[in-house]
Amino acid sequence: MTPISITEAGPSITVRPGRPLAGAVRVDGSKNAALPLLAAAAAVRRPVTLDNVPDSTDVQLMLTLLQRAGNCLTRPVSAPRAVALAPVEDRTRLSHLTEAARIRASYYLVPSLLATYGQAQLPWPGGCRIGERGMDLHFKVYEAFGDEVETGDAGYRVATAAGRAGQVAIELPFRSRGASVVAVLRAVAGDRRLLLGSPNLSPEFTGVLDFLRQGGWRADLGENRLVLEPPSVTSGADLSWTVPGDKIEAGTLACAIAATGGSGRIEGVHGLDTAPVVRALNRLGIPAIAEPEALVLPGGGTPSGKPLSAVASLDPDGLDADFEPALLALALGLPGTHRFADAVNPGRHHNLLSQLRALGAEFEEISSTECHLTGPQRLTGTAVRATDIRTGTALLIAGLTARGTTTVSGLDQLRRGHADLPGKLRALGADITEATR
Repeated sequence: MTPISITEAGPSITVRPGRPLAGAVRVDGSKNAALPLLAAAAAVRRPVTLDNVPDSTDVQLMLTLLQRAGNCLTRPVSAPRAVALAPVEDRTRLSHLTEAARIRASYYLVPSLLATYGQAQLPWPGGCRIGERGMDLHFKVYEAFGDEVETGDAGYRVATAAGRAGQVAIELPFRSRGASVVAVLRAVAGDRRLLLGSPNLSPEFTGVLDFLRQGGWRADLGENRLVLEPPSVTSGADLSWTVPGDKIEAGTLACAIAATGGSGRIEGVHGLDTAPVVRALNRLGIPAIAEPEALVLPGGGTPSGKPLSAVASLDPDGLDADFEPALLALALGLPGTHRFADAVNPGRHHNLLSQLRALGAEFEEISSTECHLTGPQRLTGTAVRATDIRTGTALLIAGLTARGTTTVSGLDQLRRGHADLPGKLRALGADITEATR
C-alpha cells in the first residue's frame, strides 16, 4: 500500500494550430462522478474499494479531506488507479477541515461526518467562481431529517438530533444534483427510508444509486420520484465499484478533434452519456457515433450551417452545463448563427466570453447567461486565462484553430477537473507545450 498525495499544477501552456487531430485516446475517471462516490463510500461505513479514481486535484483534495476526517485511505499496489477506504474507528476527535474551503464538493462530506461524529463543521465551499450556487436547499434537506443548521461568516455547522427515525419525504424545487446526492447520503448515514421528489437523473447521481444497490439498499427511481430503502439486514462485507469514464473530458476531446477537422476514437466512456454532444455534432454536420464504451468521430462530413441551440439543462435528456463551453468554442469556427445559454452556472458566461473575446471572438449577449454567435470567426492567439475548469477547456479548443500562439495561464484551474487534458490532446497530435516557470 502507498499513501495518497496531491500533485501540483504548472502555471501555463502554449497552444499553436497544426494538423487535424487524429488517433485514439482514453479518458480518465470522471471527477463529477468520483466526488459523490467517495462521499458515498464514507457514508456506508464499510470497507470500499473504488477503481478508476482520477488524479484531478479536486478529487485528490477530497481524498485528503476524507483522511483528515478519520477514514483510512490507501492505494493498492496492484491497482494504482484504485483507492481503498476503511471507515473511521476513532470517533472521539475530528480534525479541522480547513482545506474544504478549496472545493465545492466538500458539502458531500456532511452526511458521513454526521454519522460518525454527530456534527459537521465546515468552511463555505470554494472551487470555480461561476456564479452563486448557494446551499440553502442543502440545509432544507438536513432540516427535513431533523438536523440543526447554523451558519456564519466563516462557514456552517450541521448537528444531528439524537433518536430520529422513520421515513423522510422531501420535494426538491428543481433537479439539483448536489441536493439529490446529499439527501440520499443523509438517508444512508441515518439508515432511514427516503422519498425524494424531482430527483436529479444525471449519470453521476444514478451511479451513486447503483453503488448503494450493491450494498443492499433498494433504490426505485422514476422520472419524478425516488424511493430509497435501507437493507433489511446490515452487512459489513467489503464493497467495490468503478468510477465511470469522464463524459465531459470525452465531449471536450471530441470538440477539439472536430474543430481541427480531424478524426478519432475516445475510449473509456459510456457512449450514451455523451448523447447530447453527439446530437450537437451531427446537427453541425460533423459525424459522431456513440458506441457502448467509446465516442467515435470517423472524420469527413460537411458543415451544415444549421443553427445550434446549446442550452444547459437539468432535465433528464438535457445538455449537461459542462458540455456547453466546449461546444461554444467549436461553434466559433463553423457557419451558422448559434445560441448558447447556461443558467445553471450563472457566472460562467462572464468568465468564458471575456477570455474568448481576447482571442477576437464576437458575441451578441442576450443576457448574462445567454449569447448568440455567428460563425465562422477567425481567432488570433494571445494570452488568456483559465478562470475556471470549463473556460480552460474551451480556451484549449479555441487555441487549436487560432492564428499564432495562444498562451493559457491558470493551469491549476484546468487540473482541478482534468489530470492531464493537454497530454491527451498532444497524444492526438496537438501542438501544446507546458511552461513550468
